[in-house]
Amino acid sequence: MSRLSVEALELAVTALEEGLREYADYPVSTMRDGVIQRFEIAMDLAWKLLQRTLKDILAINPGLIRTKEDMFRVAAEYELITNTERWLAHYEARNQTSHIYDGNLAAQVFEHIPTFLPDVRELLTRLKDAA
Repeated sequence: MSRLSVEALELAVTALEEGLREYADYPVSTMRDGVIQRFEIAMDLAWKLLQRTLKDILAINPGLIRTKEDMFRVAAEYELITNTERWLAHYEARNQTSHIYDGNLAAQVFEHIPTFLPDVRELLTRLKDAA
C-alpha cells in the first residue's frame, strides 16, 4: 500500500476533525452538511484502504470478502479494527449521507460522526503498521 493512500485518509480525518471544531463555533446547516461530506470522504477512504490492505498486503482470498460485512469481520480477525458492529454502523451512516436533504437524517448522521473518529484513528495506526 502506498504511503500516499494512508496519508490521504489521514488528511481526510484531520479535515473532518477541523470541520467539527468549526461547526462548534458556527453551528449552521451548511457547516453541518460540510462536516457530513467530510465524513463521507473519510469513510470511503477508510473502507477502500481496509479492503486493499486485506487483499493486497495480507493476501486474503477475495472470495472471503464478498460484502462489506465480510470485509469488516475479516479485518477484525486480522486486528485491523476492533469492533465489527461499530464499523458496520459507520458504513450505514455513510450510506445515509445521500439523504442529507432530510434534516432529521442529516442530524442523525452528524451525531454519529464523533463515534467514527477514534475508530478511524485506530485504523490509521494499524494501517501504517501493516504498510
